[in-house]
Amino acid sequence: MLDHAARRVLDPGLRRVAAAIDRPWVTPDRLTLLGLAVGLGSAAAAAAAWWLPALLLWLANRVLDGLDGPLARRRTGASKSVGASEAGGFLDIACDFTVYGATVVGVALGTVSTFGADWRPFALVLLAYYINGSAFLAFSSIAERTGRRIDDGRSLSFIGGLAEGTETVLVHSLWLILPQYADKIALVWAAVVAVSATQRIVGGYRALR
Repeated sequence: MLDHAARRVLDPGLRRVAAAIDRPWVTPDRLTLLGLAVGLGSAAAAAAAWWLPALLLWLANRVLDGLDGPLARRRTGASKSVGASEAGGFLDIACDFTVYGATVVGVALGTVSTFGADWRPFALVLLAYYINGSAFLAFSSIAERTGRRIDDGRSLSFIGGLAEGTETVLVHSLWLILPQYADKIALVWAAVVAVSATQRIVGGYRALR
């Protein structure tokens, strides 16, 4: 819901940073893999109930995730081929899903052991993520094959919904800032993601008819 507004605000700064770090040894795929390592570090820190390091690593992961795309676009048509760009987009989404899932598990482990939190809302979040991710990935694949691609500068065709990347960053950050309430936040978040998944399923079906 907030992605378009957030991208308008953040994209100019991310493009400037991408230009500043554009060196031969800094590649988009290396940034993506570095982001994966940092994101998994955040999940591990959350599992150990090291909330501040987990938060800082989570935010660093999101910054790295925001930089690999602008850097890749700088090189498209020059030293980076279209095929390599497609491969980078695939790697990026795979790493994103890995970090999202690991963060949910990490926060669940950390809050259950520290605060006696209920693990079930986190399981519902993972279920909602699974349905939501399946819906938009399936739509992106079929839309590409049938010539109905939604081109907004990203590698995949995204159908908007109530829960998007910006909301995910905020909610995962809130878990780490207020871990004692994380299970209650997770219950609400699972419902929000479920609504978003329903929007994507209905919208995708209608768009492909």
